[in-house]
Amino acid sequence: MLIRTSLALAILLVSISCHVFAEDQSSFVKEVKAAAPNQLPNIVVILADDLGWNSVGYHNTEFKTPHIDSLVASGITLNRFYVAPMCSPTRAGLMTGRYPIRFGCARAVIPPYRDFGLPTSEVTLPEMLSTLGYENRGIFGKWHLGHRRAKWHPLAQGFTHFHGHYNGAIDYFELSRDGVHDWHIGYDSHEEDGYATDLIADAAATWIVQAAASDSPYFCYVPFNAPHSPYQAPEDAIERYGNLSAAMGRNGKHREIYKSMIGRMDEGVGRILKAVEASGESDNTLVWFFSDNGGVGNLRGINKPLRGAKLTVFEGGVRVPACVRWPAKITAGQSTDALCGYIDILPTLVAIAGGKTAGLTENPVDGIDLTTILENHEASATDRAWFSYHGQSEPASEHLAITDKGWKLVVNGPQLTDVNQLKDGSHEVNLFHLEHDLNETTNLAKQNPKIVEQLAKQLVDHRALQPKNSVPPYGVGQAGFVPPPNWALDPTDPDKLVGQYKSK
Repeated sequence: MLIRTSLALAILLVSISCHVFAEDQSSFVKEVKAAAPNQLPNIVVILADDLGWNSVGYHNTEFKTPHIDSLVASGITLNRFYVAPMCSPTRAGLMTGRYPIRFGCARAVIPPYRDFGLPTSEVTLPEMLSTLGYENRGIFGKWHLGHRRAKWHPLAQGFTHFHGHYNGAIDYFELSRDGVHDWHIGYDSHEEDGYATDLIADAAATWIVQAAASDSPYFCYVPFNAPHSPYQAPEDAIERYGNLSAAMGRNGKHREIYKSMIGRMDEGVGRILKAVEASGESDNTLVWFFSDNGGVGNLRGINKPLRGAKLTVFEGGVRVPACVRWPAKITAGQSTDALCGYIDILPTLVAIAGGKTAGLTENPVDGIDLTTILENHEASATDRAWFSYHGQSEPASEHLAITDKGWKLVVNGPQLTDVNQLKDGSHEVNLFHLEHDLNETTNLAKQNPKIVEQLAKQLVDHRALQPKNSVPPYGVGQAGFVPPPNWALDPTDPDKLVGQYKSK
């Protein structure tokens, strides 16, 4: 059990409350030592939003991310870490360990007007950790898994503390979406001045020190909204990380602001890591960093050399920067090419916490425990098929992909229900051999029709998992929607629908 004095906690809380830690913080940290570390590790999961493969310093020195780079240097880099091609599905898979197509969360993101959320029948990661001794489970930042009924709120899905926003694409300074304030602590709207990225990092850092003072390990989930659009950054961040004077055109200026948003987010990651160090539990704290999808396609080179971007199932849309640091168990400076991804986080963390998913949920879990990969860098455990899917603009175009036995089949077109559809010219079909062509430059579909058919059968089966009551395509139901004041929810009536439509 951890032994800490109230005086030490008070001093630590003061040190965390500002945007920047004092320069002499490290000397104080050396004096704050727990009598005995928790047997179970603290867990910090940091999620970037639309961070491209080529948008981190350890891949591209144009981007300044020293704190993210430090995680890479002190942990293990996951070179083939896969996510969904857009925001909400990745979050849904992270929370459940399941392909989000199983429960209707894969087709599209959850926009402001959508009466849809992560089904309460799903057992979430914080709910599982709560049964394994993690009493403090905080989320700081972007939820994006349902916000029009209280039953979908983070506090109703296993978290004990929430500080952030429900919707995606909020204004970073006004903290609003569609002109309505979207910033909350718990269920309550919260007035707070500042830049969203800073507020998220500071709230998480403060909470970590508070949570570390308890006798149980904590789970801290930090889904930043950066660097997702709108492209907004404080002037001092743009001066430090961008170069607007040299930018050409609108997208060029957006790219420089994007760089600045990433730099500011990295500073926030640094403050979170400082908080972990200040708690005296850094060695036994697992920090997992990754992005929810690839970078957007209209910003030059941010996914280079990968093909594609966000909203595609090519590598640039679904393979993202990722790393894990856990000094007590993971040797610094390691890397692995094992195929792994977002649905593996839940079973891995549950196993590390001493549990088994089979005993905590009746739902089939698609992810696998990556402990041997993280600790021993073994790759053989990941010999399984991997699926990607979305249908934001269905029925005109759905995007499906499967990676299996070194091959990757990418199919774009109308809903795939039969292998024979691939022969009628209605779909774009690409086949790559990723072992030799990880950047998807050579289409081998015509030379390998049998492999296309074998993989397509698996894609048909995967697409068939989607239930009828799934999230609709993105634009359906948008016209006339009026958000509720402050996106207010009523926890006493979890099924009450908020927001309305203008009468025609």
